[in-house]
Amino acid sequence: MKRATTKRVMVGGVPIGGGSEVTIQSMLNVPCADVKGNVEQAKALQRVGCQIIRAAIENREAVRLIDAVKSAVDMPFVADIHFDYRLALEAVAAGADKIRINPGNIGDEGRVRQVVSACKAKGIPIRVGVNSGSLERQILEKYGSPTAEALVESALYHVGLIERCDYDNIVVSIKSSSVHKMIESYRLMAEKRDYPLHLGVTEAGTARMGLLKSAVGIGSLLLDGIGDTIRVSLTADPIEEIAAAKDILRVCGLRRGGVNLISCPTCGRTRVALIPLAQQVEKALQEVDKPITVAVMGCAVNGPGEAREADIGVACGDGCGLIFRKGEILEKVPEEQILTTLLSYIEKL
Repeated sequence: MKRATTKRVMVGGVPIGGGSEVTIQSMLNVPCADVKGNVEQAKALQRVGCQIIRAAIENREAVRLIDAVKSAVDMPFVADIHFDYRLALEAVAAGADKIRINPGNIGDEGRVRQVVSACKAKGIPIRVGVNSGSLERQILEKYGSPTAEALVESALYHVGLIERCDYDNIVVSIKSSSVHKMIESYRLMAEKRDYPLHLGVTEAGTARMGLLKSAVGIGSLLLDGIGDTIRVSLTADPIEEIAAAKDILRVCGLRRGGVNLISCPTCGRTRVALIPLAQQVEKALQEVDKPITVAVMGCAVNGPGEAREADIGVACGDGCGLIFRKGEILEKVPEEQILTTLLSYIEKL
């Protein structure tokens, strides 16, 4: 795919936009007062592949999270600020690598100028975050509802506030809980400006529906070449957000690490317990970072022929399985040995 050309912004040592890889973000959800808990969650998120971490800075006490988290992990820290511009100033002074604000809710232009001035002094990017619930009254009255055009107009207004301060170190997000509206908004924004875009479906839902909405919304835009960094928002453990984000990037061809598992949906020809077998293989390969395709097929119809491009796989028969590599049969094993034999071949790849 041809990716949209966007401005390159550095968040700590991590580039966003300008042709760099699409980065994965998440947000800490431990209460701000629990510094140790936040640090442990940040460590866990880094271990599974999070590249940029964000936390809500809701009061002055929460500012101490910045140094604590940055001292424990090698990830840039984004301070999420609403309403109180002074918290943004304190977050910058404390070492935040990016500030997320909605300029419209932190006060008049004078306050915005103070935040921009502080960020400019340290070269810290600002993410302008707009969503359906944050639109200005006059924009809502103009459009009647939070349409894509309304969201983009709001984002451009906020971007303009920062640009008038002679600063363009900006990332933009325009999120909605409506997948259609989210896609339309980002496409429209990509036509108008070249700032890097932070993709996400806000308030997407629980692990199941949130993943589906995010896959459709984020995935559609990525396949259009739009998007520079993503956050999959789930009402779940943030660890699940990282796994989901990595899977979306792999499916879109933007990440090569990890195993691509293909398996057939089963039918009346299936003669082994294929569903649990596929689940066991998937679980066993979660921590494997080899860029390979593994096939678990239920019969000769969906066997070595259909999955001939797989690096390794199994085509199951009546109580047995044919282990194959690139369509070539390697050996036949009884059903109870399929999992261990298949994993043994994978280990050798």
